[in-house]
Amino acid sequence: MESSNNADEDHAIADNLEALWMPFTHNRLFKKKPRLIEKASGMYYETSDGRKVLDGISGLWCSNVGHNHPKISEAVKSQLDVLDFSPPFQVGHGLGFELANELIKVAPESINHVFFTNSGSEACDTAMKIALAYYQGLGEDRRYRFIGREKGYHGVGFGGISVGGIDANRNYYKKALLPDTKHIRHTHNLSEMAFSKGQPRWGAHLADDLEELLKGNAASEVAGVIVEPMQGSAGVIVPPDGYLEKIRAICDQHNVLLIFDEVITGFGRLGEWFSPDRFGVVPDMITFAKGVTNGVIPLGGVLVNDQVFKSIMVGPEHLVEFFHGYTYSGHPLACAAGIAAMEVYRDEDLLPKARRLEQELEHQIHTLQGEPHVVDIRNLGMACAVEFSSKPNQPSVRAMEIFQKCFERGLMIRYTGDIIAIGPALVASTKEIEFIIETIRGVVRDLA
Repeated sequence: MESSNNADEDHAIADNLEALWMPFTHNRLFKKKPRLIEKASGMYYETSDGRKVLDGISGLWCSNVGHNHPKISEAVKSQLDVLDFSPPFQVGHGLGFELANELIKVAPESINHVFFTNSGSEACDTAMKIALAYYQGLGEDRRYRFIGREKGYHGVGFGGISVGGIDANRNYYKKALLPDTKHIRHTHNLSEMAFSKGQPRWGAHLADDLEELLKGNAASEVAGVIVEPMQGSAGVIVPPDGYLEKIRAICDQHNVLLIFDEVITGFGRLGEWFSPDRFGVVPDMITFAKGVTNGVIPLGGVLVNDQVFKSIMVGPEHLVEFFHGYTYSGHPLACAAGIAAMEVYRDEDLLPKARRLEQELEHQIHTLQGEPHVVDIRNLGMACAVEFSSKPNQPSVRAMEIFQKCFERGLMIRYTGDIIAIGPALVASTKEIEFIIETIRGVVRDLA
């Protein structure tokens, strides 16, 4: 009888899991041995079976101040009692304006307007629409094309996967992508860059790909170039010294807008609010999400420079200038979370802490050089990756096994292909970084 009850319980659990189609997940394999999270606090998750798991990837590059921060949680709870929702069209609420003003304080000086979305995917598509509207306003309606980069990730909207360069995200939809979108090469080169610490010295010349695409009359049809300052989803691909500077110069030469996708790199991941403070390269627009609310409530957006904004603010004042937006743009709860999160970044000096902790993370991660099957290690800011040789005829299996075994030993990391990525919260301790590295080391050795 007891056996029958257990079987019934297992069947009920299976049925419950089957109802949900999970994103970016091997659903059938996952549901055979699920990893279920029930609680989170600080640097740790707690699983459904009561185990603590150190979060080595900040949720999904978003929980930069740790989980369940009391200041952010309280801000959301309090706001829920005051204003749960307000329509964003033709009506505003104070929190949206407050958060926008806080964001432009930390953005580059020339970037002083914010358009709110709900995610990084929506932020990318919004930035692309803004670019098209900008050139329409200038009378350059021939500019409709965009240039992205191989291995780039800009979300999963049709605009984002068109300029994105990860094949798996595009394969089903190739016939429906934006026409005439081009891609320049990525900067991942093991023979020239393996085991670089910080920005590789080799590779600035790869920016010349953009010049080749823009030669002749082609530039007059391009509205924008979009790149991640550091490519996160592809496995922490770090820009070579001088590379982003060349991209900016080429865009200026051909009067093409430059968009930085900072959904991962913003809010302290590189030790600064945004990457221009790290690299000294200022784009025309910055997309953001994730860390703006610490992942507590979905929120994204586009930071836009004054030149682009003013070119669209034309025509009769009673007409809508830009026909675009979302029902939840600047949602009151999301804005409350964003304001509180930015206060936490400041009050706890988390950006300076990230810059100091980066040195420890760099030192620790590179001690994995020489471990079985390791072919590269790369790092920048509070982000790093270890790349492994693939198993014969089984791409991505090695990294998947490392991910699974790490979780069993109390560590959450991320994997893509045969690369594992680590991105601890900015509140991590040196002991927690040591635990991350030593857990990975032990798993890699045991699986060798």
